[in-house]
Amino acid sequence: MPARAQDRTGRLRRVLRGPRPESVPALVARACTLVGFLDIAAGVFPRFRHSRVHTLAEVLPGALGPFAAALSLSVGVLLLLLAHGLRRRKHRAWRAAVLLLPAGALAQLAYRHSLIGVLVSLALLAPLLRHRGEFTALPDPRSRWRALTNFVLMGAGSLLLGLVIVSAHSNRLVGDPSLADRITHVMYGLFGFAGPVGYQGDTSWTVAFSLGALGLLTAITTVYLALRPEHPAARLTKDDEARLRALLEKHGGRDSLGHFALRRDKAVVFSPSGKAAVTYRVVSGVMLASGDPIGDVEAWPGAIERFMDVAKTHSWTPAVIGCSETGGEVWTRETGLDALELGDEAVVDVADFSLAGRPMRNVRQMVNRIERAGYETRVRRVRDLGEGELDRIRHAAQDWRGTDTERGFSMALGRIGDPADGDCLLATAHKVDAEPGPYGDLKAVLHFVPWGTDGVSLDLMRRDRAADPGMNELLIVAALQAAPRLGVKRVSLNFAMFRATLARGEKIGAGPVLRAWRGVLVFLSRWFQIESLYRFNAKFRPRWEPRFVVYGSSRDLPRLGLAALRAEGFVDVPLPRALRRRTTPPAPCPHQLPETRLPEHGVGAA
Repeated sequence: MPARAQDRTGRLRRVLRGPRPESVPALVARACTLVGFLDIAAGVFPRFRHSRVHTLAEVLPGALGPFAAALSLSVGVLLLLLAHGLRRRKHRAWRAAVLLLPAGALAQLAYRHSLIGVLVSLALLAPLLRHRGEFTALPDPRSRWRALTNFVLMGAGSLLLGLVIVSAHSNRLVGDPSLADRITHVMYGLFGFAGPVGYQGDTSWTVAFSLGALGLLTAITTVYLALRPEHPAARLTKDDEARLRALLEKHGGRDSLGHFALRRDKAVVFSPSGKAAVTYRVVSGVMLASGDPIGDVEAWPGAIERFMDVAKTHSWTPAVIGCSETGGEVWTRETGLDALELGDEAVVDVADFSLAGRPMRNVRQMVNRIERAGYETRVRRVRDLGEGELDRIRHAAQDWRGTDTERGFSMALGRIGDPADGDCLLATAHKVDAEPGPYGDLKAVLHFVPWGTDGVSLDLMRRDRAADPGMNELLIVAALQAAPRLGVKRVSLNFAMFRATLARGEKIGAGPVLRAWRGVLVFLSRWFQIESLYRFNAKFRPRWEPRFVVYGSSRDLPRLGLAALRAEGFVDVPLPRALRRRTTPPAPCPHQLPETRLPEHGVGAA
């Protein structure tokens, strides 16, 4: 049976079997979410504490009654936060829940004498203990020390501010409590309990809620830092990079995105044989790989298995963006994940490229016009340029970047002119008869990375905004014309998302659904330039190679999309300027969209 027929049969069987039953961690997470909302409602809304719904809340774990509203809030928020960690099978979240449920049961027995609440708490604790093997995921990198630091600092600050709150109502104090009594009152209040200090009137509730809020804030921030997904630090060591370069030297011609695996802000896992590797980055709990695995195809399953093991160990969501059709088939076969066509990569075969003919008329006229305006081009290997010229190109590319955020992940190397990247190509445009600018006569830059021994893949496109339009078209044509001299037979240009939809949707006979979907893409192009990038690529008459996204389930797609946008640099929430760490600006990296007089854009957008 053909592979595609087998895939369709497998999907049909999965549909007939119906949805998979929810796992124990998912059920426990749902229970914690429900209890958390009930506890928060019991702490916030006074009427709820005396309603019929509160009868249910009293027999659920964590409900400590109306006498400790602040503690009820704290327990509710803790359970809500723990629910996410339990769903991700985090061992630390499991330990916290195991400690929290008996504490709730003890509080019910001591303060409300509720045997039913104790029994229900222990009954829900039993599955946690029985299925403890389900909760083995390791903590995310760097979260332990950040959470501990936050707890120490926030705890000390809450204690000092609590003393101020307790002492600020001296005219309402009952008696003359000592400093030790006040500290004890603050400590009790941070956990939502009544302390030894008494007040007249409603002041006691004001102080209690204030102290409870401080304790709640400390708990929320600490638990959030302990359980949130974090970005691991760059881990592509010199040894890892050397091993990847050795694999690319043997197998780099298979995938045009292979050289981008050498980004130094990626991590890597190798197959047991060392003949294949998968590079990735973790963004918002998504373990995001890009392109195909590096190395021998026969060793890909071993590298993919290691990748999946790491994802399972940390409870990260595995995903791949921009893999080829072959890569997508291997990923889905080895992991059981699904694949979805994301777009097409524009590849130009140098032997078939020519400016002659009517289809190339617009490009030919634009190039001729720019050349008559006094521009000339130079296409050279990076190793053939001097350090002074490379430094000037680096600074120009950084200065010409259209956004404050560096963009690119799946199709961006992240650097220019590194001594280890001597085989990269630089195409530059110069206007020799013009008045020299800050970068001499340099007006535009294109950077290509190697694609095996006979190809190159576009990395970045930058130009002086004061230069004439058409700089990118000029340099792409120059690179294609110089390719035979440099031993280059194929050139990979930009990646066009949803190209097939855009192409089919504008044809006669396209259905209403296809036209509507194309209309949505055209609308989104106002921000992401989806249509303009497709039309720019189409100018050079390329062949289109489909690229895919590999994912676990449809409910993961929104999270995967956000993670991919963050990785590519399209979604970013920067710190306030006053809180940003001042560092030396890095060398320019991600490639930009083609020259269309539009804001620059990451080519590797996903």
